[in-house]
Amino acid sequence: MKHAKILVVEDDTGIQDMLKFSLSAEGYSIDQAFTVKQAWEIIQNKAVDLVLLDWMLPDNSGIDLLHRIRKYHSMLPVIMVTAKTEEEDRILGLDVGADDYVTKPFSVRELSSRIQALLRRTMPDEQPLQIGELHLDPTSHRVKVGDSPMELSPTEFRLLHYFMLNIDRVFTRSQLLDQVWGSQVYVEERTVDVHIRRLRKQLAPYGIDSLLQTVHGSGYRFSRHS
Repeated sequence: MKHAKILVVEDDTGIQDMLKFSLSAEGYSIDQAFTVKQAWEIIQNKAVDLVLLDWMLPDNSGIDLLHRIRKYHSMLPVIMVTAKTEEEDRILGLDVGADDYVTKPFSVRELSSRIQALLRRTMPDEQPLQIGELHLDPTSHRVKVGDSPMELSPTEFRLLHYFMLNIDRVFTRSQLLDQVWGSQVYVEERTVDVHIRRLRKQLAPYGIDSLLQTVHGSGYRFSRHS
């Protein structure tokens, strides 16, 4: 996720300078646009992994740019960073297709956490993961235990991948839906339970199904120890 290319669309030079300094220090590559026109040219002609988008820009509305992004680059992650704090503005931004909504003034540390969370979902770490004899390779989409390959559905693979990236962390059903299925996908929380059962069933022949644990009253975690 580091070295991801972030486009900051903001007409306030002070905020631009602050974000470029802070996010560059974290390893991100930063492009800057001060108008909708500049931003659209960059999106059309350069690789962009995530957009930080102001609402009020000198030549047009950030919402207009968001409409265009969703029409022509539907999978490009967008976080709106705006002084518009009313609930109806937040709802409009999310309805049009923003993945997250941050109001000014904001904490750079919190914004960075939100960027990492969104990129984790859209640009998962491509490094192979190993827990005991369980091996997962995100690049080839292969899972094996020792030398034995395991056949998983795409959703089971994403679920296992997310758990292995976050060992020993407890996640609620809602958090798993958001991170594995995506915030724009509307499915019931019991869908998580169904896929947890399926994933456990896949792990059982290798004697490692107990690593996927139910935390009563909280959710699920994947542990190094049964």
